[in-house]
Amino acid sequence: MVGQYNYKKTEKKWAEKWVRDKTFTPDLSGAKNPYYALFMFPYPSAEGLHIGNFYAFTCVDVMAKYKKLQGFDVFEPIGFDAFGLHSENYALTIGETPRKMLRRTEENFRKQLKMAGLGCDWTREVDTANPNYYKWTQWIFTKLFERGLAVRKESLVHWCPGCKTVLADEQIENGVCERCGSISEKKKMKQWFFKITDYAQRILDGLNEMDWSEITKAAQKNWIGRSEGAIIKFEVQPPNIDTSAQFGEVEPQYIEVFTTRPDTLFGVTYFVLSPEHNLVRQFTTDEQREEVEKYIKDTASKSDLDRMESKEKTGVFTGAYVINPVNNEKIPVWVADYVLMGYGTGAIMAVPAHDERDWEFAKKYDLPIKKVVEPPALLRIPRNIEDIAAGAKEEIKIEAEYWSAEGVNINSEFLNGLATDEAKKKMTEWLKEKNLGRANINYKLRDWCISRQRYWGPPIPVIYCEKCGIVSVPEKDLPVLLPDLEKEWEPAGDGKGPLSKVDSFVKTECPKCGKPAKRETDVMDNFLDSAWYYYRYLSPENGEEIFDKKIGDKWLPVDFYVGGNEHAVLHLMYTRFITMLLRDLDVVDFDNPFKRFRANGMILKDGKKMSKSKGNVVNPEEYGEKVGYDALKSYLLFLGPFEENRSFSDEGILGTMRWVDKIYRLKDKVKESAKDGNKVLRNLHKTIKRVSEDFEGQKYNTAIARLMEMTNVLSAADEISRDTWLKFLALTAPFLPALAEEMWERAGNKSSIFGHKNWPEYDLGFVREDEFELVVQVNGKLRGSITAPRGINEKEAEKKVRAEEKFKKYLENRIIKKTIFVKNRLINFVIDK
Repeated sequence: MVGQYNYKKTEKKWAEKWVRDKTFTPDLSGAKNPYYALFMFPYPSAEGLHIGNFYAFTCVDVMAKYKKLQGFDVFEPIGFDAFGLHSENYALTIGETPRKMLRRTEENFRKQLKMAGLGCDWTREVDTANPNYYKWTQWIFTKLFERGLAVRKESLVHWCPGCKTVLADEQIENGVCERCGSISEKKKMKQWFFKITDYAQRILDGLNEMDWSEITKAAQKNWIGRSEGAIIKFEVQPPNIDTSAQFGEVEPQYIEVFTTRPDTLFGVTYFVLSPEHNLVRQFTTDEQREEVEKYIKDTASKSDLDRMESKEKTGVFTGAYVINPVNNEKIPVWVADYVLMGYGTGAIMAVPAHDERDWEFAKKYDLPIKKVVEPPALLRIPRNIEDIAAGAKEEIKIEAEYWSAEGVNINSEFLNGLATDEAKKKMTEWLKEKNLGRANINYKLRDWCISRQRYWGPPIPVIYCEKCGIVSVPEKDLPVLLPDLEKEWEPAGDGKGPLSKVDSFVKTECPKCGKPAKRETDVMDNFLDSAWYYYRYLSPENGEEIFDKKIGDKWLPVDFYVGGNEHAVLHLMYTRFITMLLRDLDVVDFDNPFKRFRANGMILKDGKKMSKSKGNVVNPEEYGEKVGYDALKSYLLFLGPFEENRSFSDEGILGTMRWVDKIYRLKDKVKESAKDGNKVLRNLHKTIKRVSEDFEGQKYNTAIARLMEMTNVLSAADEISRDTWLKFLALTAPFLPALAEEMWERAGNKSSIFGHKNWPEYDLGFVREDEFELVVQVNGKLRGSITAPRGINEKEAEKKVRAEEKFKKYLENRIIKKTIFVKNRLINFVIDK
């Protein structure tokens, strides 16, 4: 009967005992066989643990327990990503200060995580809002500043009207704020940036050597967006205004564009500036000014996504022209919103015959279209269906409206007849020779904007002095403490952070000259806090260095890391950047902080994404109470492959609960004097082998399926030996830790199942398969397979295949010229055709 096993009492007992006995607290200094298992530490901003977090934590926890059973010294730390918009926005919603709110929510998280039976080391907890922690976040900033990698500059940035702060490019998803869902706006503001672009190629190159999920590596590669091409200089033809101050009269003035297709330069028929380009107003004639200004204003309300996806192209002529350097043709300059400032130079040369967006724009505004590349071969299709039926050979030529792929140059003077790659090279060489261009590599990746006009974050450790300029706070004066504000900590939305109103914080002395100075009043992006937390776990109380390097040499890089792929170009990109900085500072000797990263899929509810509005949110604590945490965790892992989305259902979880009860009842079959039959032993050792292999490949769902099969085998047995029982318990322990510990203790063991090397080894004698799948081919083509006894000879194999109904159509009444037989693998019949 379901309910026979008292999971509540058992899970509570062991959850408390593991924490009390420090079962999962390793000796970091004395570890002989270290294994660092890491999950993404949670935002403690909601009223409880989310099922998505819980699932990701479980994916790490079962691996950690498996490794501990194998004899590794396992470190599975826990902490809180407490600073940032997520915590502050939630505090605003409930009307509490972030500091007060977090005291309650963090304690709730601790209670939930401990009750869930996760094998965390609670002695090394970190909290990003603790001054002991953010001192070193600020230290990272000062090191970047010293190396010229932290700079304050005016730039077009994303402004979230909901969060009332600037956000990084990576925090905008489909044109909206990833935190609050507001449509982002573009504003030109002075902000602090980290020059992650200086590391773009290094970050890109490192992907080749990393054991990370391919989907994550692909996302980073696409976000970095490396493009090879050329910078081309177009001479400016000033409009009919006084140009001496703007362009000078001595030498021609040029504007540069980046293109991946310099081979199409002969096909340029117009030129486009992004509405945000700083030269737009200088290019615009008096006659066009009103129209251009209106267009710029209208564009400001559009998101980048809307501009990129818009089917209808829009733009305005500036009245100005540039000169095509290759043929001296006069090219009109337009302003159009399909060109973004965030890529290249914010200006493009438009080749409508060979680019879809340029073609659409040219057709709308009746601009010339000049074909300079043709396909390498004519595209031909039959004229109509009747011709196909008749087998007609007459074909017609299909001309594309535009051809954006590679081909052969035409109408291009010295490039005529050249294939695209060769034409690109020759044009780039010509431009360089004429001092009109150069080869160039461009990246879509932008510098990381880290300024936030909010309260809840680490203050930027910078001082503004009238005499000395911008000065970073010396290390001895860190941390710059965040004032404990009870009121007026809410964002005003005026472009200034709440700290700007706190005179006691703002007014200070310059560390260089000692004169009165002012502090920076923006705080830092919380993604900087989370870019290095896994280092701090190693020595969270260390006040002298960012972490204990001696311990780090033993435990780093992290062995296994799990999290959602939505963090691919935010957190995971930033962790690599900060690690590269630490390597350049001789703090670490590696570029990649995680040896292995795996992206887990999402948990859906009845096939739909969970949301409070839909009323389909799964609360882990609620289900832990209903069915037990062992059953809940196993069910989540059993639902499907680790990396895929899977659907949670109330009916399905009951099946896992019944499995837990079934294992519990097996205890009554365990006898000291029992002797296991051959079937039990054969299945046990096959299960040990296969479950071990499944763990190494994170195939948790198939591992659980194999354990369920083994449970059925044991249930069918009259009795079970103590040795088999203990081996089986060890196999289940990563998934069902409380049940396994309880049964382990009842079997007479004094120490924890996780206290020693208790993972069983399989006996090869029981693992060798008695049968295999014999592949059947006819004339080398696969026709199927059959199950055959291992060691079957050719004559017996042929007889067995001929007896199968599914192969008779291939072999009956046919002359077999030859049979090719590979023992224990395949049989191939060579027959007359």
